[in-house]
Amino acid sequence: MAQRLPRRLSFPRRRKREIRMSLGPTTDVGNDAPSLRSYINALARRSPARLAMLVFGALIFAITLLLMLPFSSKAPGSASFLDALFTATSAVCVTGLTVVDSASHWTVFGHMVLALGIQIGGLGVMVIASILALAVSRHLGLTQRMLAATETRSPLGDVGALLRAVLATSVIAESILTIVFLVTFVRSDSSFVTALGHSFFMALSTFNNAGFVILDDGLGQFVGNWAVSLPIIFGTIIGAVGFPVTLNIAKNLRSPHLWTLHTKLTVVTYFSLLGFSILMMGLLEWTNPATFGQLDGSDRVLATIFHATTPRSSGLSTVDISQMQQSTWFFLDMMMFIGGGSASTGGGIKVTTFAVLVLAIRAEARGDRDTEAFGKRIPPDVIRLAISATFLGTLLVTGATLLLTHVTNFSLSHILFEVISAFATCGLSTGITPHLPDSAQLILIMLMYFGRVGTMTLAAALALRNRRRVIRLPEERPVIG
Repeated sequence: MAQRLPRRLSFPRRRKREIRMSLGPTTDVGNDAPSLRSYINALARRSPARLAMLVFGALIFAITLLLMLPFSSKAPGSASFLDALFTATSAVCVTGLTVVDSASHWTVFGHMVLALGIQIGGLGVMVIASILALAVSRHLGLTQRMLAATETRSPLGDVGALLRAVLATSVIAESILTIVFLVTFVRSDSSFVTALGHSFFMALSTFNNAGFVILDDGLGQFVGNWAVSLPIIFGTIIGAVGFPVTLNIAKNLRSPHLWTLHTKLTVVTYFSLLGFSILMMGLLEWTNPATFGQLDGSDRVLATIFHATTPRSSGLSTVDISQMQQSTWFFLDMMMFIGGGSASTGGGIKVTTFAVLVLAIRAEARGDRDTEAFGKRIPPDVIRLAISATFLGTLLVTGATLLLTHVTNFSLSHILFEVISAFATCGLSTGITPHLPDSAQLILIMLMYFGRVGTMTLAAALALRNRRRVIRLPEERPVIG
């Protein structure tokens, strides 16, 4: 019996792909030519960290152009490119360093542009893009999951829940803060609309740890106001511990034993450093007549707690930082360098990095073979990442400090403070940033950018792939110490 021939001859998909590749990129075999979208998707699969850096750069450029519009600033004409670039970078990187006064230099439209940059920069460009994709398609594709996982440091399977938690946490926290601030600001501002605008901007700046203030008299007028300072303290903490920690605690609020190791390390380390900061700030500034010494008892306690919390990430202040003692500056340098939690609006090397280093040192001092915490063993590759992040951060701070010392005449203590504040995206300043030359401001711009995308994101973007070597070289121990 003769065999029946198939009605239609067709190549399998794999064979079609091989034919298409052999014909070259310009030959049409039924599919469109490579486009920008396909290039971006390919880049997202190969190196989502590199794509995140590109998107952050594009957003900074867009905010810069908006701030250069004539109706963005109150001065005649448009703002200079460097002033707009510095302010845009500081807003998108949620830093707070400024070269112009935010309250008097920018118009209402300029403040709206700053608020937009702070909001998107605080949540993360990749998180925003994934939230939009989730809203439109009701599901996340692999590319969106990879991008969001890179930005939020979360497993791919948890990205959808994490994104919903990010959006819900941001909306709820910023709404509550707006209402709380409005109760106080409505008494001091000229109109309800102005008070509402100041309250909303302050809520964004607080929760996203941005450090921007558009109040005419700054926050110094509220140095003893608990109704303003306490919301800033709580908003800073919530924004600085990180969204993965917030999600994990919310899911297991009554079962702390179910918290992940990352959550436990972040919570314990963050609040341990906070308690230590409160103690040190009280010891260093309690009798300083230019800062805490001029305040009453309760106001002095509030200022101590406030300035022990905000230097870790938000950079807001109710006293003049330039009047603090140099020993206080050096202590704040250390706290700013450590920063906030991973996948948070804070900067620095992150508290989990610091915790892993401390645990590794403790294990080495005790002669333990493994680095352990809360009944779990920390893998060696995590320790290497912590060392790499710390070294890269130290290298950036050291190099920038050396360059600024060369191009300016300011003291080392002033320069080091500004450099670490920029790298840690904190925003505290001794007051020298507006007086720096253009070259020094450009250095701070690069520091804010690299500090926001993260030292490990930078390292991942520069690395083409993880090398897995089949052959391992013989082992030999060099002398250490």
